[in-house]
Amino acid sequence: MKVDNDLIEKLAHLARLEFSEQEKVGLQKDLQSMIAFVEKLNEVNTDGVKPLLHMGNAVNVFREDEVKGSVTRQDALKNAPVADEAFFKVPKVIPPALKGANKHGK
Repeated sequence: MKVDNDLIEKLAHLARLEFSEQEKVGLQKDLQSMIAFVEKLNEVNTDGVKPLLHMGNAVNVFREDEVKGSVTRQDALKNAPVADEAFFKVPKVIPPALKGANKHGK
């Protein structure tokens, strides 16, 4: 796979990133070397090798779900700095001017 300027532009657009021309050249070289490494792995003979689900011998231990007690809504809200009858109140995270717009104004 050849990494060209069009691919860098497409990836930058998808990631909502902007790069200078110098950064694009560096990214192009880095991505090309990563892809070359992965393509080199295709040369390895894996006949008879079973695919791994995990890198170690650890096994997930499953247990049955148990219904346990929980705090009531009123008890949980007692520790809230600001609350109403049913919800925690928190400060707005996104300023109103930025709602619905990314850094490109779209």
